[in-house]
Amino acid sequence: MAGAPHYLALAGGVGGARFADGLAGVLPADRLTVAVNTADDFEHLGLRISPDLDTVTYTLAGIENPLTGWGRADESWAALEALGALGGEIWFRLGDRDIALHLLRSAMARAGRPLSEIAAELAQALGVAHPIVPMSDQPVRTVVHTAEGALAFQDYFVRRGCAPVVTGFAFEGIAAAAPGLAERLANPGLAAVLIGPSNPYVSIAPILGLPEVAAFFARRPVPTVAVSPIVGGAAVKGPLAKMMGELGAEVSAAGVAAHYGASIDGFVIDRADAALAGRLRACGLEVAVADTVMKNRGGRRALARTVLDFAAGLTPRAR
Repeated sequence: MAGAPHYLALAGGVGGARFADGLAGVLPADRLTVAVNTADDFEHLGLRISPDLDTVTYTLAGIENPLTGWGRADESWAALEALGALGGEIWFRLGDRDIALHLLRSAMARAGRPLSEIAAELAQALGVAHPIVPMSDQPVRTVVHTAEGALAFQDYFVRRGCAPVVTGFAFEGIAAAAPGLAERLANPGLAAVLIGPSNPYVSIAPILGLPEVAAFFARRPVPTVAVSPIVGGAAVKGPLAKMMGELGAEVSAAGVAAHYGASIDGFVIDRADAALAGRLRACGLEVAVADTVMKNRGGRRALARTVLDFAAGLTPRAR
């Protein structure tokens, strides 16, 4: 549809993937682009692993593991079991079907192909119509500063089970945004930027730290809406609540809004946090109250429609 508004979604983790899937369920492929955090990427057993990119891709393809939210459905673990029997490292669980994707991605990367091309080809092979773009073609790596020293993100998140006390984060290798992301930011038809209920510290912050994205947000010609990943004082999934408490932030939807600050114009909170709406509006934010815990595909699409309708009535606020 010529002239129809386009939307850019920023995503990472299970919450971001489910929100992106909801948007994909109500928007055609030419009206939505999903930009995904790649600062969690790492190399393991010689394979290039892109956890957030894969979670978003599997979810939009409808083949994600319904119990974990990450990995593939109907997975088997023969390779991992054989690896363990040989004394190999099995702390990062790779299923047999998942390994196939990592093998192909690694081979394509060794052939010199950029991650954005690889991501597009793999998504297409899995039947995903909506564009999924990595935040950058250059390696960006999250470093978690803890009371026990600096840890690579996957060491902190998976190997250590998020146990060390967090004191801060750094993103090594921040360079240029991937071409697909830069092009969407420059799209004159862009109507809004939508931030899913992802961890703002480690899933969204790396994307916002890219020079092109930071420059876009500095002038912000279109409104930005974020969905709170904290419901009733707890994270729906993942270590966000623990991180916020250790960093001295208020563990609530209001704490998430304070972290985003002037970067957002609208904030969507769960009905469980409706009492916070007045306080958030007093800070200059527009607020929508909705069912944000996406229990099924219908819930994902309902939240997506709510966010799109909300964004349509917003204008960027003065910074």
